Amino acid sequence: MIKRLLDIIIALTALLLLSPIYLLVAYKVKKNLGSPVLFRQVRPGLHGKPFEMIKFRTMRDAVDAQGNPLPDSERLTPFGQMLRATSLDEMPELWNVIKGDMSVVGPRPLLMEYLPLYSPEQAKRHNVRPGMTGYAQVNGRNAIGWDEKFKLDTWYVENQSTWLDFKIMFKTVHKVLSKDDISAEGEATMSKFTGSAKSNSNE
Repeated sequence: MIKRLLDIIIALTALLLLSPIYLLVAYKVKKNLGSPVLFRQVRPGLHGKPFEMIKFRTMRDAVDAQGNPLPDSERLTPFGQMLRATSLDEMPELWNVIKGDMSVVGPRPLLMEYLPLYSPEQAKRHNVRPGMTGYAQVNGRNAIGWDEKFKLDTWYVENQSTWLDFKIMFKTVHKVLSKDDISAEGEATMSKFTGSAKSNSNE
C-alpha cells in the first residue's frame, strides 16, 4: 500500500512538473516522426497480466519490399536516439503508473512473447508491478546480458523496500544524465530474448 501511494504521488507530481516538457516532446515527435506520437504495445504486468504500455515513438515506420519492418538500426533516427539517451521516450509511462499498470520502480516490462521462455526463477520478475526504472537499469541497463538482467530483477523482487526504491530512483537520474548503457554492444537497442542471449530487438 505504501509503495502504491508513493507511486501515485511521484507520478502525479512528475506529470505536473514535467508537463511543458511532455508537450514539447510530443510536438517534436510529431514534427520529426509524424503520427502517431505514441508507441503502444501490450506488455505483461503484475502476475503476467497484459496491459497497454505507452511511450513516445523513437522509430520511423520503415519497411522492406515484403512489408516487414526494417532493423531497429535503420528505423531509429538521431532524434529517436536522443529521446532514448535522455529517457524522455519513457515519460508517457507515468500514465501507466497512475492507472496501476506499472510502478515507478520495478523490473522493466518486456514482451508478451517472452513469457513462456522464462525459467521459474526468471518468472519471479512478474511477482511485482513492472517499473519505469529498475535495479537492472541502474546496474547495466541494456549493456548487460539477459541472464544478468534477470538475476538483478529477481534480486529486486526478493529485497524490495522503500529505501531501495529511492536509491534506484536517484541512481536512475545519474544514469540518464551520464547517458550510460543505452544499448547493447553492436545493437541499436537490446538484443531479443530467445531463451538465451542473442538475436534481434524491439522498441
